Amino acid sequence: MEDILEVYRRPDDPKRPLVCIDEASKQQVQETREPLPRQVGKPKRYDYEYDRHGVSNLLMIFAPLEGWRRVKVTDRRTSVDFANCLKDIVDVHFPEAEQIVWVSDNLNTHKPAALYEAFAPEEARRMSEKLEWHYTPKHGSWLDMAEIELSVLQRQCLDRRIPDQETLKREVEAWEHERNQCAVKANWRFTTEDARIKLKKLYPSF
Repeated sequence: MEDILEVYRRPDDPKRPLVCIDEASKQQVQETREPLPRQVGKPKRYDYEYDRHGVSNLLMIFAPLEGWRRVKVTDRRTSVDFANCLKDIVDVHFPEAEQIVWVSDNLNTHKPAALYEAFAPEEARRMSEKLEWHYTPKHGSWLDMAEIELSVLQRQCLDRRIPDQETLKREVEAWEHERNQCAVKANWRFTTEDARIKLKKLYPSF
């Protein structure tokens, strides 16, 4: 935990950008009946029945100090999908970075080994060396700022029925564009000193 908190205290360095990642899923559902329109004193009403149109994976890449995010919508949550995301980060989004300070949870696909599943060893090693890996502790995924940004996405964009993946992609891209245009950053305030006081019971006793 303290490792992550100390990473968050570092000053912004364009040569070593901080990038957080997290994943979530979104079920696509199609209405089976036309919703009843909103009336005075009554909200728009939906039938409880729906047609299920699969589940998509949302991979959130968030640079909290730059106020930039990218959401990739994929069919699955696999090591290869994660590795391709890392390649985009290294070669497309931050090609000028000397090293990328990388924060993620401990999901089994969020490992350097994923690069070796998707790419030749030389290429996997090249990308791995560009990343400074930091993992949130077990039961501590709330320390990952990408999880916070996913929560914002859920509240502002996805808290409704979306019928198919194409619609999902359009809606997510529109949300992403607006947030990036405003360069919405994260203002992280929880420090190591706070943790030692408020989470004292998690520390060993001497």
